[in-house]
Amino acid sequence: LNLAESSRRSLLSNAAIAVSTAAALTIHPQESQARLEAVNRPDLLPAESDAVVIQTTKFLTTGQAKRMSDLIRALERDTGFRLRVLCQSYPSTPGLAIRDYWSLGQEDQKDDKYIVLVVDEFGGKGNVLNFNVGEGVKFALPNVFWTRLSGKYGTLFFVKDNGIDIAITNAVEAISQCLRSEDGFCTSVPDLGVSMKSLGL
Repeated sequence: LNLAESSRRSLLSNAAIAVSTAAALTIHPQESQARLEAVNRPDLLPAESDAVVIQTTKFLTTGQAKRMSDLIRALERDTGFRLRVLCQSYPSTPGLAIRDYWSLGQEDQKDDKYIVLVVDEFGGKGNVLNFNVGEGVKFALPNVFWTRLSGKYGTLFFVKDNGIDIAITNAVEAISQCLRSEDGFCTSVPDLGVSMKSLGL
């Protein structure tokens, strides 16, 4: 956490750099990520132009990815927040190419109401959930929320006991639940067990 705290402020002040490579798409980079070289692999992007869940490493089943995509599209339709999920195993990542594909961290980006969840096991050496958050999201979900979310579902212990697919699913459902809440604001991770209807499905 000390490394996370010391790195967070500089990354949050420069979203363009934070989004420059999928391996660096994180509010609180881990030591194992700090030394990674940038990658630019547009060939790893899907053929369709509007995928909201991309897996260069398959952590989710086809059914899980489809349900997650439906949830994410419903969230964007109802709230305007753009949530995107990239499952990868560095260096097998689109990296720089993801910026143009999802319109992130650039002057001509679609908007700043985006959340990118990058899932990477990094050889089992750190938290698997990494977030890049646009300025338009930070009032609804401030920095402390992301720290708590990754600490709850992204740890090696949680993944070992529950599976990486459950870690991803729980994180996405928690984000959706918070952004759909009456207050539209969360600092703590909500308890799950919500209905699909409450998630817009």
